[in-house]
Amino acid sequence: MIFIAVRFTVRPERADEWLSLVEDFTRATRQEPGNLFFDWSRSVDAPDRFVLLEAFASPAAGEEHVNSEHFRTAMSWMPGVIAETPEIVNVEVPGEGWSRMAELSPTRD
Repeated sequence: MIFIAVRFTVRPERADEWLSLVEDFTRATRQEPGNLFFDWSRSVDAPDRFVLLEAFASPAAGEEHVNSEHFRTAMSWMPGVIAETPEIVNVEVPGEGWSRMAELSPTRD
């Protein structure tokens, strides 16, 4: 599995619209056959920062993603909205998606 975490810092005046701006890109990526997940979060400490966690079933699926039309489209408009170059972690890990955390489970009433 290819696991990618990307941290985007958005221009402050555009931060409140970021999630709607990436909506088409997100929807299209989630429909890719090799996509395992594609999830956005907004920082509680820095409201202009968003984190994207994404995973693809294989290196080939990741390559298909970056060669897609929706990826090229997103990369064409994002420079006008971001405040700095995004930071990224991109690693290949064993597994096929999320696992359950062994150290924590909900209590039963």
